[in-house]
Amino acid sequence: MAQQQTDQQVNDGFVVDTEDCEEREEAHRARGTARPITVVGNPVLHRECKNVTSFDAELGRLIDDMFASQKAAEGVGLAANQIGVDLKVFVYDCLDDDGRRHVGAVCNPVLTETPADRRHLDESNEGCLSVPTAYAELARPDYAEVTGQDAEGNQVKVRGTGYFARCLQHETDHLYGYLYIDRLSKRDRKDALRQMEEGTPRYETVPNV
Repeated sequence: MAQQQTDQQVNDGFVVDTEDCEEREEAHRARGTARPITVVGNPVLHRECKNVTSFDAELGRLIDDMFASQKAAEGVGLAANQIGVDLKVFVYDCLDDDGRRHVGAVCNPVLTETPADRRHLDESNEGCLSVPTAYAELARPDYAEVTGQDAEGNQVKVRGTGYFARCLQHETDHLYGYLYIDRLSKRDRKDALRQMEEGTPRYETVPNV
């Protein structure tokens, strides 16, 4: 689709996702409709999603809705299962630690393992739209690479540092059935769930039945 052309530009094999960010994000959002967010306990969040196999207009509409939903919930990344769709696709609109804005979408993402001797952990706070109002410190590598496909099925690679690296790891985790609280100690997970129970989401969520 036309709105994906800038995303498909590459630099050293990596997507250039820092150009025309405002225009691309607004175009997606204008076409899309915000949907409510699924929360921890919903089965779709706790299993691996299905691969995207059809790169068609329906996928384009889903990505538009995901951008609209992400904006409505004031998020920086959103996986399809967070709006109840069992497909491996996530969108992002996120700053890195140098203040550069990244906007894009990745289908069928696979996280590249960072060699241990190049791995530097960032122990910043992390939150999740599907665990509303809760935050906890979680150590993650401060650099991440994800390979996958764009909305037209072209192979893409995305890389990020700092906060954006955390976003790429967080959203890829979602599509394999993991929430960030699954990586916490039992005590910290319990505390995050307590925060969620005591808080009030600022966006519409899907009630668990």
